Amino acid sequence: MPRLYLVTGFLGAGKTTFLKRLVHCFPGRRTALIVNEYGREGVDGALLSGLGASLTEIDNGSIFCSCRLARFEEVLRSTLAEGPDVILVEASGLSDPSAAGRILSQREKFPGLTYAGAVCLVDAARFHSVYASSGVCRRQLAAAGLILINKTDLVSPEQAALVRAEVEAQRPGCPVHETSFGTLDPAWLSALDAPAPPAAQSPSRRRLTLTVGPDCPPASLERFLSVFARDTRRIRGFVPLSDGMYLADCVGPQVRLEPWQGEALNPGRLTVLFDGDMPAPGSLWAAMTWYPECHAAVE
Repeated sequence: MPRLYLVTGFLGAGKTTFLKRLVHCFPGRRTALIVNEYGREGVDGALLSGLGASLTEIDNGSIFCSCRLARFEEVLRSTLAEGPDVILVEASGLSDPSAAGRILSQREKFPGLTYAGAVCLVDAARFHSVYASSGVCRRQLAAAGLILINKTDLVSPEQAALVRAEVEAQRPGCPVHETSFGTLDPAWLSALDAPAPPAAQSPSRRRLTLTVGPDCPPASLERFLSVFARDTRRIRGFVPLSDGMYLADCVGPQVRLEPWQGEALNPGRLTVLFDGDMPAPGSLWAAMTWYPECHAAVE
């Protein structure tokens, strides 16, 4: 039965270099590559040629969005007909793989296929800025069964340790390894045979109360809220900050923080409302790690 490995990671994380290494983890087995480029020009395909594996490119969109999903399923069925032992799929850096497990587990469409799981590459040098600004990056981490912090040669050991702590706060229990130039130990792939760990540690609920310390600077609180606001429906409450009382009123990713002169009910406590019955997103725990000056805590 062919096994499919999905490679994800935000733009510039080193997925193509990693894929070159990954191919060599399956000596003697027929390997097929499916490479997804978001733009119209397929560059990765040219970089991956000559690896001794069949190669198909899907460009002009993400394979997991409605615009290219049908094409991806068509290519995957055609690839399966060729009888490979291993299929490696490199998703676009802008792909949201949240539905990958459901799509790839459709027995009626892909009989005999085993979805091994997703390997997510993290750019050690750019993780903080990318994670804070990109919901796709957070969803790539959430869908991963194995996370590799790549390009650690570009940061100090202290910076690498901080990135690792932030990644582990987002995905507690998920195997995480540090590497450079996409190098991997084939034994790391065995982690994909284990059940995927949960994406967060908090109890399942739609609403929680977040407390904020009184000495937090307004600019820090605004950045703190921006990290996870896109994963919420509403954040609202009064907060006494370093220079006075403020009203925090956020709708989705739009963060609004303004000075408040009137009566303030329950100051220092923010009500956070999520969509659906779900655990608090890992982005909240990451924000609490990144901005300790906010002295935030979940009640």
